[in-house]
Amino acid sequence: MATIQSVILEVEDTTAAETFYKEAFELGDVIRVRESHEPTSGFRGFVVSLVVGQPSTVNSLFESAVGAGATATKEPSKSLWGYGAAVQAPDGTTWTFASSSKKDTGPATRAVDQVVLLLGVPDVKASRQLYVDRGLGVARSFGGKYAELETGDRVTLALSPRKVAAKNAGVPVDGTGSHRLVVAGDLGAFSDPEGFVWEPADAG
Repeated sequence: MATIQSVILEVEDTTAAETFYKEAFELGDVIRVRESHEPTSGFRGFVVSLVVGQPSTVNSLFESAVGAGATATKEPSKSLWGYGAAVQAPDGTTWTFASSSKKDTGPATRAVDQVVLLLGVPDVKASRQLYVDRGLGVARSFGGKYAELETGDRVTLALSPRKVAAKNAGVPVDGTGSHRLVVAGDLGAFSDPEGFVWEPADAG
């Protein structure tokens, strides 16, 4: 199975970004940063989602992110599908915190069950097929609305329409320039039609 080893966020100030992520939610080398000054503005076309077990964990991650300098884009709240919140990190990356549970079932923790890299794309079916052609299996698929690919336990790759990704994260859909994102794994080096860059995990 092809896997994603890490999500590399390209940022203006690596020291500031590293400090923020250590204070907000420590994810080890699953999330890395790299210096970049490529022009970018607005929504970058992707969301990093942390899936957790209960609402108190959503609250804890949201509060620590905001306390470390993130901007709240969606306050913690219940929805039809569970409980969630969203923030924009100081480097511009959009994050969501989500639980399928609407009630706490135990003591509060900061445990992250799943890291999901959600790419906002114009055509979910076409993008899904592109990744299938590169060797990824499909874990879940709901027509043109959403798809999850089989990318191992570290990071799950998901696809949704760009407008839906932005709406769920509480940010305007408009954005231009670099995604400021590199996905490191074992799919080889390439850029997909939307400009998302992939590189071998050992590329550095």
